[in-house]
Amino acid sequence: LTLCFIVISLVMILIFIKGLSKEPESQSIYSLAAIGVKIILEMSLALVWLIIAKKTGVISVILFFVLYLAISLYSIFFILKTLKKKSL
Repeated sequence: LTLCFIVISLVMILIFIKGLSKEPESQSIYSLAAIGVKIILEMSLALVWLIIAKKTGVISVILFFVLYLAISLYSIFFILKTLKKKSL
C-alpha cells in the first residue's frame, strides 16, 4: 500500500517537473494535470483497497487514510517549495 502511494506521488511529481520546463502558458496545465492524475490514481487505489480487496476493517481504513494524508502532504509541500523558487 505504501509503495502504491509512493509510485502515485512520483508520477505526479514527474508530470509537475516536466511542466516546469515548458513555456509559461502550459505550466499551469501540467500542474493541474499532475494533480488530476494523482486524484484519479488514488481513487482507483481506494476502490481496489477498500472494495475489491475487502479491506474494510477499522485498522485498514485508518491505515489507508493516514498514508494518503502523509503522502499527499509531502506532495503539496514539494509543489509549494518548487513554486516558491519558480512561480508559474
